[in-house]
Amino acid sequence: MAIAIRHDPHSHAHEESIPGTVSLAAKEGEETHYGQALFPVPSADPNDPLQWTKFKKHMIMFCACAFSFLGISALLGPAVYIGLWSAQFNVDPNTAAGLVNYPNLIFGFGSVILVPLYKRYGRRPVMLLSLVAYIGGIIGASQSTTYGGLLAWRIVHAFGSGVCEALPVQLVNDIFFLHERGKKLGWYTVALCLGATGPMFCGFMLAAGYSWNLFFYVELAFGVALLLLCFLFVEESLYFRAPVAPSGGSSSGSNLEVVTSAATTAEGNEKKRQPETAELSGNFVLPRRKSWKQQLSIFPDKFDYTCDFWAMPFRAFTHLLVPSTFWVIATYGIYIGLCGFSFNFVFPLKIVQPPYNWPETNSGLSAIATFIGFGLALPLLPASDILAARLTRRNGGIREAEMRLGVLIPAAFVAPAGQVLFGMAAARNLHWICYFIAIGITQWAGYFYFTLTLAYAVDSYNANLSEMLIIMNLGKQAISFGFSGELLNWILKHGYVTIVVAAFVPILVVNNMMVFVFMIWGKRIRVMMANSWLARFHGRSLTRGEGH
Repeated sequence: MAIAIRHDPHSHAHEESIPGTVSLAAKEGEETHYGQALFPVPSADPNDPLQWTKFKKHMIMFCACAFSFLGISALLGPAVYIGLWSAQFNVDPNTAAGLVNYPNLIFGFGSVILVPLYKRYGRRPVMLLSLVAYIGGIIGASQSTTYGGLLAWRIVHAFGSGVCEALPVQLVNDIFFLHERGKKLGWYTVALCLGATGPMFCGFMLAAGYSWNLFFYVELAFGVALLLLCFLFVEESLYFRAPVAPSGGSSSGSNLEVVTSAATTAEGNEKKRQPETAELSGNFVLPRRKSWKQQLSIFPDKFDYTCDFWAMPFRAFTHLLVPSTFWVIATYGIYIGLCGFSFNFVFPLKIVQPPYNWPETNSGLSAIATFIGFGLALPLLPASDILAARLTRRNGGIREAEMRLGVLIPAAFVAPAGQVLFGMAAARNLHWICYFIAIGITQWAGYFYFTLTLAYAVDSYNANLSEMLIIMNLGKQAISFGFSGELLNWILKHGYVTIVVAAFVPILVVNNMMVFVFMIWGKRIRVMMANSWLARFHGRSLTRGEGH
């Protein structure tokens, strides 16, 4: 019985000598999307994640995005409780804010351990293990009665869920083609950013007369449900794609690949069993698609023993020297630390004071503006893929990593305007609608910067994606922690205009204007990096398929 191949392995797409420059020209008869050939080139193996069904891929993305939403909402949602915790634990507001700031820092450090774990032992076991740690921390936090106890359990669930920012990017890289990645990363970004609306849910619970413990009970319920979904639907996507073999005299049009046991491609796995064969055609042997029971196995059929587990966290720091990677770190750190924490810390404290005098239970309603901002961005999810495809066709089928960046130009100017409005509204006690407009337009712009700087970094420097994700998550959390740790003290001492407008906005503007630097000189930077000692250093530890 023949195996139905979902995607044609004929594709002649290939990366050029410079990372981020890809030939997507298609020959007659090849499968295309947006007029581009398939890249990465799929194998004929039905177990290749690129060949999985849409349902399978989308369920995996749903689970990954849900994990991101829960992880971020649990991390940031309790910002509404800073005032309550200050009174309950008899500490000042800035100390109470540490119950958000310190878990935020640990959230990034989780990747240092968890990313190397999923790189070697598989995405599925680490995702399940991380969810268990997250659930355990949430249970502990819900039962805490002291400041120290609550902080400790908050750190546990933040550490466990920290991988939720790296793993979705890795999964997008594993199971989707280049022409899909802008949109799929957009899904992840929306989930990530909507997690920042956690304060709204906390506010609703307070308004209904419930204690802060209920928020953690709700997170626990959804966390357990997600763990079950992940066990049932998140198949292991660690896959060793074998190179295409010569046809051995068969017709040049053959689209079958010699599929050998992937165990022999990883050092130390020679004893793993060969997959069952489903079809034999000449020299070509295809394995059967794994049964559902086999897909539920906790661990993959083989581990990646080529992964230098202990060296990865140290090598990750060298990616700070890659301009596109550093731009992602700066973007996330600034938008979270300057913009996000400004909104989450300042609005709840400001809105309960004169002239507004809102009840404290409504102090999280600013998250409605975040919903609106991201909601207005949703119709534009495919924009970067469509723009890049159009420019690729104009360029004779050659795609450059910078081709998606044009979508960022409007956002580059909108975000600073929103931050200025927010600072002036707080300083001059403007109507509460000004806060909502400021937050909404800043979050709208932030969505594009979150999504497209990340997609650009993955496209333009694709050596060892796992290491890049480690330093991205660690770096952005460290930057946001550095900005947010004394945020309230800075504002109380120097005022809203001085800190939010005069200090924060210029930093945001400089970061946003980097889009023009990369649009104009991005390819030259990629050429320079490709010929640098850093590229040679990363090349010695390069893992096949890590970038594309």
